[in-house]
Amino acid sequence: MKNIKYLMGAGLLALVGCASQKNMGVDRYAQIVNPFIGTDFTGNTYPGAQAPFGMVQLSPDNGLPGWDRISGYFYPDSTIAGFSHTHLSGTGAGDLYDISFMPVTLPYHEAEAPLGIHAKFSHQNEQAHAGYYRVKLTDYDIHVELTATPRCGIQRYTFPEADAAVFLDLKKAMNWDVTTDSYIEVVDSVTIRGYRYSEGWARGQRVYFETRFSKPFRAVHIDSSAILSVMDTVKKTTERIGTAYKARFDFKTVAGEQVTLSTALSGVSMAGASKNLKAEVPKDDFDYYLKQTEKRWNEELGKIAIRTADKDAKVKFYSALYHSKLAPTIFGDVDGAYFGADRKIHRAEGWTNYSTFSLWDTYRASHPLFTYTDPDRVNDMVKSFIAFYEQNGRLPVWNIYGSETDMMIGNHAIPVIVDAYLKGIGDFDANKALAACVATANIDHYRGIGLYKKIGYVPYDVQDTYNSDNWSLSRTLEYAFDDHCIAVMADRLGNKAIAATFSARAKYYRNVYNPASSFMQPRHSSGKFVAPFDPEEYSTHICESNAWQYFWSVQHDIRGLMDLVGGKSRFAQKLDSMFTMHPVDSSKLPIFSTGMIGQYAHGNEPSHHALYLFNAVEEPWKTQHYAAQVMETLYLNNPSGLSGNDDCGQMSAWYVFSALGFYPVDPVSGRYEIGTPIFPYSELKLANGKKFTVKANRVNKSNIYIRSVTINGKPLETSYITHEQIMSGANLVFEMSNKPGPVWYKTR
Repeated sequence: MKNIKYLMGAGLLALVGCASQKNMGVDRYAQIVNPFIGTDFTGNTYPGAQAPFGMVQLSPDNGLPGWDRISGYFYPDSTIAGFSHTHLSGTGAGDLYDISFMPVTLPYHEAEAPLGIHAKFSHQNEQAHAGYYRVKLTDYDIHVELTATPRCGIQRYTFPEADAAVFLDLKKAMNWDVTTDSYIEVVDSVTIRGYRYSEGWARGQRVYFETRFSKPFRAVHIDSSAILSVMDTVKKTTERIGTAYKARFDFKTVAGEQVTLSTALSGVSMAGASKNLKAEVPKDDFDYYLKQTEKRWNEELGKIAIRTADKDAKVKFYSALYHSKLAPTIFGDVDGAYFGADRKIHRAEGWTNYSTFSLWDTYRASHPLFTYTDPDRVNDMVKSFIAFYEQNGRLPVWNIYGSETDMMIGNHAIPVIVDAYLKGIGDFDANKALAACVATANIDHYRGIGLYKKIGYVPYDVQDTYNSDNWSLSRTLEYAFDDHCIAVMADRLGNKAIAATFSARAKYYRNVYNPASSFMQPRHSSGKFVAPFDPEEYSTHICESNAWQYFWSVQHDIRGLMDLVGGKSRFAQKLDSMFTMHPVDSSKLPIFSTGMIGQYAHGNEPSHHALYLFNAVEEPWKTQHYAAQVMETLYLNNPSGLSGNDDCGQMSAWYVFSALGFYPVDPVSGRYEIGTPIFPYSELKLANGKKFTVKANRVNKSNIYIRSVTINGKPLETSYITHEQIMSGANLVFEMSNKPGPVWYKTR
């Protein structure tokens, strides 16, 4: 049976996984997932093995740098140069790739740097599902299988008869990552341990490890070399800052012999890695841990059950749900110890510390999704934010491995905290959380906040230590939304003074609206709007977008935005133009403007809520039309199946919500705007034991329009459903048609 499985390619695996569902129990969700979705084009995902939200992301690396290979793997490539234990899912940041092993037979193939030791492979001999990856290294006739527990990666190599070896190269680095120090120590005939320190996007990253082989190695060869830092470029002087270690472990193997490597990681110490290994992978049994991980994924993915005859839609949905649960990641040992933002060791008592928060992206849909599927993790994530604040002096923006990268903008830990509080999730200290939000939003020297508070917007002509990217217009809009969140939480907690201050600040978005252009427009500290101004231009004043795409970033006050442009009719016209005004020259679009429908860019996050705004002008059929178009054409069951970076699951979380038929336009409002469901039946299994169900009668790829909608048997009188309705276990029923239906609700 194993030889038969080796012959199954990624595409065939996805089809077989779907076709065999009729013969599976309903708990076999892991096998439906196609991890290759997003590994081509701009998705930047990886196909390797990971437990839900796991610290370990064990995946193959092609061995070459480049933006396409930012996750280590690019589907069009044909080489593998190692299997490393840390990766970023769907980001534009080239970091991690820690603790990379590579099995070979002698003699092995080695190219010049950066590729180094490598092997060819074919997609025909590669397959994956949630928690599992397999590939044949063609040059060596070695079959590699990967799985993972939360803190450990397990590799199983099936060798031919050969003189074989396994390399561990701690100097190897790609893209933004650079090794600054490392260490390898042989503990006994089957155990090694060590660490790798690096600089990159995650500054001062420390990864400790312990690895156990299932078979004693015959010999060990350890080489080391100095890592030098340039002190003076003119005099060409250098200073030794660390040591680069590389090891080779030799074996004599017979045909079909299997060797298993179990590796635990820790951000704390080698002793911490040893504890993690003993706790999570005490025995050499790959199949046992694979079943454990599949069970974890089945439980996670099974929290949402769908019924559909569309096999591709089922794969797309569960692959999206899978991708949404790869990050944030656990960043702490089994005993609670973790490496803090103050570079000290801390211990989480009764909760789990998390890292890898891509908050500019994920506050929009990923975190609201977690409030239903993983409320206990949400509680721990908020506690992680508060701890990060206590150690770093401000809430995280984009943190990883105890390091603040300061990537992207806004303070979007705030809406995640506020959403959790408003929904009554967890036992975190709400007053302490509010204090952290307020303090973070008042750091005058950080990214223009002082001027934002003083003059009501971030001016484009003033720089500060953290403002090198400018993005002034975007900062103003992001801060205004975060301020709204603080005001809502403060009001609920009874702190009227804070609520009043931040409620006023939440309206600062109005200060960058230029009536002459009818756009949000970058503004000089003197008060003048930037000129000349082209809303299609991708300028340094707007974050990865143009003025069309960022105009709608007032999620908290759509009515106010509507009034600003002159009322409902004018707003509707502008929204229509967003989707029908095509770029003058699409060949000149930046890399992040993908998935384009007019000026709408689904491949990047600022646009994600915009198509749901037609509900606000009583034209819901347009929301239904565009939502269906995006789901059908911009999410595909193939490696190029994502229209942009998955960004730690935000792109995928958008699909999960939208496929169910609703979406959180304002993530802290507790309201979910109706879109268009694509499944006849969906069921959200809630932590309170209830089930929220969605039924769409006569839905298909043509019947995308809503004729009527009821909740608990009564007509829905709003364009949205509420958090309370979801948590009550309500039954939402749609009657679908191939023609636009009536407006079933009234707006002001």
